[in-house]
Amino acid sequence: MSASGWFRFPAPLARMCPVPRGLWRVGRPTLSSPGTAVTPVQAAGKKDRSALLSLDESELEEQFVKGHGPGGQATNKTSNCVVLKHVPSGLVVKCHQTRSVDQNRKLARKILQEKVDVFYNGENSPIYKEKREAEKKKQERKKRAKETLEKKKLLKELWESSKNVRRASSADSD
Repeated sequence: MSASGWFRFPAPLARMCPVPRGLWRVGRPTLSSPGTAVTPVQAAGKKDRSALLSLDESELEEQFVKGHGPGGQATNKTSNCVVLKHVPSGLVVKCHQTRSVDQNRKLARKILQEKVDVFYNGENSPIYKEKREAEKKKQERKKRAKETLEKKKLLKELWESSKNVRRASSADSD
């Protein structure tokens, strides 16, 4: 038998390991625009940035300053923190999320684009709407957790009181 024959699986063995139904759809690309294919998993985390106001590079002032925070000498001595200012609105973003200057520049532009959109569009901004929805969901979760905790306390009190009643009735019968 050749070496390549060792790694081939017989057809019956391959059929024994079925893939769950939902996983087949994840791998298939869907066309988002002519000529490009995007899987649903890739599209799930991406925001629609075309709806946001675009930034003009001539309106931006960019500086690179020394980093801060944990990381020691590698962080504190390198100028990989990006400070980006939108001159017309006066909004300033400071980004030091990664050690890479290029990644920090991209992240700073995304954050500034969102802030500028909220600054000019206010409540009509898609970013503002997303944050508001997220806050509502968080408040609902908190409310449900508080209600659940109160129910648990009530049940515990009822259980303790029924336990005490049983003890009292068994002590009376003796």
